[in-house]
Amino acid sequence: MAGSSYGTVFRVTTWGESHGGGLGAVIDGCPAGINLSEDDIQVFLDRRKPGQSEFTTARREGDRCRILSGVFEGKTEGTPISILVENTDQRSKDYSNIADKYRPGHADYTFDMKYGFRDYRGGGRSSGRETIGRVAAGAVASKLLSGLDIRISAFARSIGPYTVPRDKTDIRFSKENPLTLADKETYDKAYEYVRSLISEGNSAGGIIECIIEGLPAGIGEPVFDKIDAELAKAIMSIGAVKGFEIGDGFEAAAATGASNNDEFRMNDGRVEKMTNHAGGTLGGMADGSPLIFRAAVKPTPSISSSQKTVTKNGENTDIIIQGRHDPLIVPRAVVVVESMAAITVADLLLRNMTARYDKIKDFYI
Repeated sequence: MAGSSYGTVFRVTTWGESHGGGLGAVIDGCPAGINLSEDDIQVFLDRRKPGQSEFTTARREGDRCRILSGVFEGKTEGTPISILVENTDQRSKDYSNIADKYRPGHADYTFDMKYGFRDYRGGGRSSGRETIGRVAAGAVASKLLSGLDIRISAFARSIGPYTVPRDKTDIRFSKENPLTLADKETYDKAYEYVRSLISEGNSAGGIIECIIEGLPAGIGEPVFDKIDAELAKAIMSIGAVKGFEIGDGFEAAAATGASNNDEFRMNDGRVEKMTNHAGGTLGGMADGSPLIFRAAVKPTPSISSSQKTVTKNGENTDIIIQGRHDPLIVPRAVVVVESMAAITVADLLLRNMTARYDKIKDFYI
C-alpha cells in the first residue's frame, strides 16, 4: 500500500489495523535533543481514546504507547522514532455478519475494487483507529513546536445544526465538555440533539476549528507546497473530513476586495495586519498572525438503522451495522486535527531552514 507516509523532512509513516495486533508510527527527521517521554505522547492519545463519554464508542482500549526507538535518556536521538500502541479489546466477531456486504459511507467497496480484498473487521487501514499513529506523531511534533513557542489548539465550532457564535468562543470550556464545543449554550442544545440521534440509531457531524499561534512569517513554500495546500492535504487525509477552509474560506467568495483585504500597519516596529480575513497566510506563506482553519467532519457512517446495500456478489440486500461505534466523530477528531497541523507545521519549519543563505552562514560560520 502506497500513501502511508506524510512530510518531507519531518516525515511520518503510520501502520497497523483496527483489529490487528496494534498500530503506531515511525517518525524520521526529528531533530536530536528534544525532551520526550511516553507520558508526553500519552497525553495526546488519551484525548482520542474510546470509551470516555456517552458520545464515544464503548470499545475499551487503554491505548498505552511504547517508544521502541529514537529516544535515549529522555531526549530524541535524531534517529527514527518508533511508537507502538497495542490493540487489546478487539471484537472481530461483531463484523462477521457484514463480511460480504458493503457498508454505506465506508471504504469497503473501493478497497475491494482497488485490492480485490478487504479487511472487514472494522475497516482495516480505513478505520478511525488508524489515527492513533497520527496522534502519536503529532505529540512529538508538538513538543518540537512548543520549544519555539508555537501553540496549536482546536475545538468544535459546530455539532450538527448548532454553531458556536464567534463572539462567544470559549476555548477553555471546549476542553471541559465531552462534545468539545466552545460555548455552554451551544453545548446544551447540541447535547440534546445528539442524544436524540443516538436513540434513533443515527449519528451527527460537525465542524472543527484550529488556531495556530506563534508562527513566524514566511513559513511555507510559494507554489505547490503552500502552507494552505499542505494543511489542506494533511487535514483532508483524515478519514471523516469532507471539507477544508482557511480564514474566511468560502465566505470570501461573496466579499469584495475592499472588505476582504487585510490592511497593514506598523506596531512597535513590526508589520501587523489590522484584520485576519486571510486566516494567517499570504501567497502560501504564514504572515505572522494566527493561522485559522476549519474542517468539516461527516456524520459517523456506522449507524444501527437498517440501510440498503449490495453484496460482493452483486446482490441487493439490507444491512444493520452492529458493534461499538461513535455516534459522532468530532470530539475524538479534535486532537487528530491538532496533530496533523503540528506535523505539517514542523515539517515546513524544518524545510524553511534552507530558504536564506545569510541564515545558513549564521549557522555554520
